[in-house]
Amino acid sequence: MKVLIIGGGGREHAIAWKTARSPKVQKLYCAPGNAGIAEFAECVDIGVMDFEKQVAFAKEHEIDLTIVGPDDPLVAGAVDAFETAGLKVFGPRKNAACLEGSKSFSKDLMKKYNIPTAAYETFDSSEEALKYLETAKMPIVLKADGLALGKGVLICNTLEEARDGVKTLMLDKQFGSSGDRIVIEEFMTGREVSVLSFVDGNTVKIMTSAQDHKRAKDGDQGLNTGGMGTFSPSPFYTEEVDFFCQEHIYKPTVQAMKEEGREFKGILFFGLMLTEQGPKVLEYNARFGDPETQVVLPRMKNDIVEVFEACINGTLDEINLQFEDNAAVCVVLASDGYPEHYEKGFPISGLAAFKEKEGYYAFHAGSKFNDRGEIVTNGGRVLGITALGTDLKDARANAYEAVKWVSFENKYMRNDIGKAIDEL
Repeated sequence: MKVLIIGGGGREHAIAWKTARSPKVQKLYCAPGNAGIAEFAECVDIGVMDFEKQVAFAKEHEIDLTIVGPDDPLVAGAVDAFETAGLKVFGPRKNAACLEGSKSFSKDLMKKYNIPTAAYETFDSSEEALKYLETAKMPIVLKADGLALGKGVLICNTLEEARDGVKTLMLDKQFGSSGDRIVIEEFMTGREVSVLSFVDGNTVKIMTSAQDHKRAKDGDQGLNTGGMGTFSPSPFYTEEVDFFCQEHIYKPTVQAMKEEGREFKGILFFGLMLTEQGPKVLEYNARFGDPETQVVLPRMKNDIVEVFEACINGTLDEINLQFEDNAAVCVVLASDGYPEHYEKGFPISGLAAFKEKEGYYAFHAGSKFNDRGEIVTNGGRVLGITALGTDLKDARANAYEAVKWVSFENKYMRNDIGKAIDEL
């Protein structure tokens, strides 16, 4: 098979790495890719939103399967563009990707179908939102309705912070038109868990659990980011939790989308909060999480291309999804100043060490080749350093050992990824 992957971040590097291991794949392309992906895929200079060029490339090169990685092209209709051209593509159509593309749509769907989530209200007017806050209980959560690079969620501890949050989202337009409408919801407490799943429209097969660390600084301080690190599996995701989620969240969500005429095929990401009242949905994503993918896929036993094809063909019920009985931890190496202002273009050294050691991975999130052929930094999140281990403590120790192998100017990371493991 000839396979094309759309995207160029850490998630797409992990997908490309796993796809390249499939015996079904003869040639792998990635648009636009990055310096890490270039190790085993031919990178093509086509942007993630340029559907016309992507489709033309897929036709010209007789691509057998296209995998769409990021949220923006999915929500904008990349899958629809490929299907219209008669091409095989993995991912949800535009009318299903709105489960991530619109917070208000997903909240209304959960309310309609009794899927457990936080109480909420939706606002198109900043005046109405501010009026509502006067009688609301603090802390409270503000969410931009549209896509915001995983950063459009503000947790406000005081009324003053909440007022500032409304201004940031709706008036200052920090996330552009994504903040034209906002969702204000109750603040939930508990453990967060990320659960990725494969869906074929009817069947949902969950992958192993993971936990993300969103805040920029140690101790969950600082600004929200796209994610500073992850571990898998989550020890807090028990069999009891799984049973509840299967019956009250996973299956009902897929069925609800079908009943709404929005059949979901692709990756459905469940962001959960394990509250005292039971698991509740924090958010849905319509694609692989980043950096959750970097700890989940190295533990997956299956040929991922077979699973992709089963999702497209509606035969996912025939797949026995399996994961290794081990653990993985990913520590993100970022550019100091992320997620705000940071410099790019610094040479990265030490990457060769990962080719020599089994169970260690450097997934590139923001890298490129400079004019001299050196791999240099090219983003806020630069690398996702992932290590396997017999258990979580072992994997965490391995990951923090591996981050020492890599050097670049203004390298920054959190030092407490997976610290919750120490409490067990």
